[in-house]
Order: sequence, then C-alpha cells, then structure tokens
Amino acid sequence: MKRLYPYLTGGITEDWTDYLLAYQEAGADAIEIGLPFSDPMLDGTTIQRASDRSLRRGTTVDTILADLAAVRDRISVPLFAMTYANLVFRDGPAVFCRRLAEAGVSGLIVPDVPVDEADGLSAAAEAAGVDLVLLAAPVTPPERLAEIAARSRGFVYAVSVLGTTGERDELAGTAAPLAARIKAVTDLPVLIGFGISGPEQATAAARAGDGVVVASALMRRVLDGATPGELLDDVAALRAAVDQADQEVPADHAHAEVSGDRG
Repeated sequence: MKRLYPYLTGGITEDWTDYLLAYQEAGADAIEIGLPFSDPMLDGTTIQRASDRSLRRGTTVDTILADLAAVRDRISVPLFAMTYANLVFRDGPAVFCRRLAEAGVSGLIVPDVPVDEADGLSAAAEAAGVDLVLLAAPVTPPERLAEIAARSRGFVYAVSVLGTTGERDELAGTAAPLAARIKAVTDLPVLIGFGISGPEQATAAARAGDGVVVASALMRRVLDGATPGELLDDVAALRAAVDQADQEVPADHAHAEVSGDRG
C-alpha cells in the first residue's frame, strides 16, 4: 500500500489538534508533526512562517506533547515528530524520546543529526520504543546510503531535492532515481518528501517510492486561514492521488507495514 504522511506544525493554531484529526479522517497513514524551532535550517519560507506563528503563540515542546496526550485516545495512526538537534539534546535524547513515547509519538526525524553522529540518539530512541527515521539525499554516496538504510527505523525519508522544503512546480527529476537507489538496499518503505505540492506530484512521487510526505502545501493553506474541514478535503485529494499510484503497482511489490502502526 502506498502511504500518505501529511505534515502539521504543532501549535500553529489554538485548535491545531483538530487538523490532526482531520488528516486522520481523510486517510493519512501516519502524520508528521513539526516541533517548531527558531532556526530551522532545512525549512523553506512556508514552514518557517508556520513555525514562527506557532512560537509566537507560546508553543513549546511541553505544550505540544500535552496537547497530543490530550487527544491520544482519538488518534489511531502513527505520529512522527520532526525537529532539530537543539531541542532533542537540550535535556538529553533519552529524556526527549521517553517524553515523545509517553505522548503517543512513535517516530522521530532529526534532519541535522547525520548518521555518523546518531549513535546516542539511536540508542535512546530504541530504548523508548521510538523509530528514528534517517534521511537520504540525491548526493548521498552509496556507502553512506547503505548505512542510512540499515540504521533507519520505520521508513527512510528520501529528500527529493537539494535545498530547503517548499512547494515546486513539478516533482524533482532527482526523486525517482534516489528512491530507486534506496529501495535497492532496504526493505523499509521509502517516503519521498520536499516539494510535493499537489495531487499530481503526489501520484508521481508515490509511483517512484512507497509514499509521500506533504508539508509546505498544507501549511500554506493553514497560514491562509483554511479550516480543519478544508484541510480534510485537501488531504483526501492527496489520498486519492496516492491511491491512484497504488492501483498501478502489483500488490506483491508492496513493502511491509511501518513499525508502530496502530490503526
């Protein structure tokens, strides 16, 4: 089954968990939650604006985890936190990962912790029962790619382009070759992210990989005032686009389920 992982900046609005529930209702297989940080090195303009809005509301890791714990009983899909090393190492990775797990978060993505510096974080995540997802880029050399694939948990995040997140007019030409390289060295699902801006690109990316992560396009809608109900429709359209790609692929090519799936 091709997967759809939409992104939501934690705390972006007072009712931000309503968007989370809307994503789930629309057919998300998992949801990526951004823990906002003041200097997001990989984030383009839209995600930076979303993070800034959230931080101005007084959002912290504590408030996001408290909000997630409050709706935990209503969430049936895996939640993956995405954030930066400063927040993870402030109180230590063991404490951070344990707190994620207590709030119902089953995965973690930290783009500024490279694989050769991830030993401590990887051990802390494993001890807490949290999947540490690693990222691979078009320029990642073969030996390093194999190590990333071997050490990643849950899925491998294929960064389709060099540079920051953000909407683009079409799927990057580097996306499909990167996904193929990763799939050649792992049985984990390969999710393509960065620059997936709409249903047509979602279908193309899902054809190349095992699913897609969609972030900036959705956060732009929230920043523009779209309601949870309107985002439900947006994510449902992405779901249909991903399913279109799924119908083109023989069932025996599907990969194993993501570890941590609860629904």
